Amino acid sequence: MDGLALDPPPGCPAHGLGSDGLHRLHGPEAEDLGALYEKLREEHGPVAPVLLHNDVPIWVVLGHSENLHMVSNPTHFSRDSRLWTAVQDGTAGPDHPLAPHIAWQPICSHAEGDEHLRLRGAVIGAMSTINHRTIRRNINRATQILVNRFCEKGRAELVSQFTEHLPMAVMCEILGMPDEYDERLVQAARDLLKGTETAIASNEYVMNILIRHTARRRIQTEGDFTSHLINHPAGLTDDEVAQHLRLVLLAAYEATANLLANVLRVVLIDPRFRTRLNGGQMTVPEAVEQSLWDEPPFSAVLGYFAKQDTELGGRRIRRGDGLILGIAPGNIDPRVRPDLKAGMMGNRSHLAFGGGPHECPGQDIGRAIADVGVEALLLRLPDVELDCDKDELRWRSSMASRHLVELPVYFEPRPPQEVHEVPSIQAVPPQRTNRQVPVEQPTAPAPQPAQYPAPPQPTPAPEPVRRLGAWQRFLLWWRGY
Repeated sequence: MDGLALDPPPGCPAHGLGSDGLHRLHGPEAEDLGALYEKLREEHGPVAPVLLHNDVPIWVVLGHSENLHMVSNPTHFSRDSRLWTAVQDGTAGPDHPLAPHIAWQPICSHAEGDEHLRLRGAVIGAMSTINHRTIRRNINRATQILVNRFCEKGRAELVSQFTEHLPMAVMCEILGMPDEYDERLVQAARDLLKGTETAIASNEYVMNILIRHTARRRIQTEGDFTSHLINHPAGLTDDEVAQHLRLVLLAAYEATANLLANVLRVVLIDPRFRTRLNGGQMTVPEAVEQSLWDEPPFSAVLGYFAKQDTELGGRRIRRGDGLILGIAPGNIDPRVRPDLKAGMMGNRSHLAFGGGPHECPGQDIGRAIADVGVEALLLRLPDVELDCDKDELRWRSSMASRHLVELPVYFEPRPPQEVHEVPSIQAVPPQRTNRQVPVEQPTAPAPQPAQYPAPPQPTPAPEPVRRLGAWQRFLLWWRGY
C-alpha cells in the first residue's frame, strides 16, 4: 500500500520489537475485559496491540467500522491461521493454550476462494431446506418439556435447567439425531468450549457421536440437515460432513445458550425492560436484538490474518499479522453508539454474527430459539422473579465470551402442560406492583388442562383469563397454532 512505512511502529505486536507496555488479554489484568477494551481504545484508538497467552502479539480491533472493513475484505484478511506469523514460527503452535481456537481445520469458516464457496455452499444449501415453522414448533415443544421438569417446584436455576439445554435439544432435532440429546452431550459441549484439562476428551465424545451419525445418514438419508449436507452436489466427504456438523452444533449451541441467558437476565433485573415487553412497547425479537448489541454471545473471535501489508484504523498491519474480531467493543464504539442507554429498536447492524463472507449462516435459527424460547417461558411463568440480588450474579469469562453461571428464579408452582399445546395463558397471581401491567379482564374462567387434573379439594374460584394481544395472536398463528 502506498505510503506504508517500511519499519514497524514502536511496540508493534507483529514483530516482537518490544512488548513492554502491551496489555495482556488474559490473567489478572484481563479480569474485566470490557474496562480493558475501553482503556485500549483511549490509548490506541480503534485498533490496538495486545498480547495473548505466552505473550504472543496480536492486534485487537475495537472500532465498529474497522471490524466491518476487516471481515468484508477477503483480499486483505483471511480466516486461515496458517498465514499467521506466530503459527509459522511456532510461538502459537499446537501446545498454545488457545490452540483449539487457532488450529486450521478443513471447514468453511477457515477456507477461502473456491473451497470456501464449495463448503459454505453446502452448509447454506442444507440450511435452506429447514422448515422454520416446524423448527418453531420444535422449539416450543422443547421449551414445554424443560419447563415441565421444574414448574411444580416453584423454583429453578435457568442456566443449567433451561438456557444450556434448549439450544442443544433443538439443534439435535435439526441435525436429525434427537436421541443423542442428553445431559452428557450438553456437559461435553460446555466442557470442550472452556478449554479445560478434559476438553480434548469431551471433544472426542462429541465427534464420535457426529461421526456415527454421519455414517448412519450416509447409508439411510432422511429429511434432516445432515442428510441434505451429505446429498449436496458439493460432494462432502464423511470427515467434512462431521466437521461441519461440529461447527454448526457448537457455534449455534454456545451462542444461543448465552443469548437466552442474557435476554432472561435483563427481563428479570430491569423492571422497565419487562414492563415495556409486557405492555407491547417492545417485542421479544426486539429484546433479542437489543441483547445482541449490549451483550453479544461471542465477545471476540480469534482470528483474522493479514494476507498483505495494509492499514486498518490508522495502524500499519503487516502481512502475517493476526487480528481479533472485537465484537463486544465494536458494538459499543462511541462513534456508532454515543449513548449506550438509547435502545436500538431492532437495529441489526451489530457485529454479533460477524459479517462478510464468513457471516454466521445460522443466525436466524439462533434468533428463533431465543424468540420462541423466551416468550414460551414467560407465558408459562409470567410471575417469574430473580431469586437473588442482581449483584450476586456471576459470569465465567474468557476472551471469547461471557457465560452466566447461574440464574436462580422463583414463581408460583403450577402443573405441567401437554408439550404440544400452546404455552398456558391461565390466570396467575399478579406480579409485584412495579412490574404489573394493566390488562383487560374477560369474564370466562380459565380452563384447567385435562391431562393434569387438580386434586379434589376446595379451591377459590379461578381468576379470569388474560386476553392475548394482537402480537401474541400473530406469533401463535406464525407457529402453526
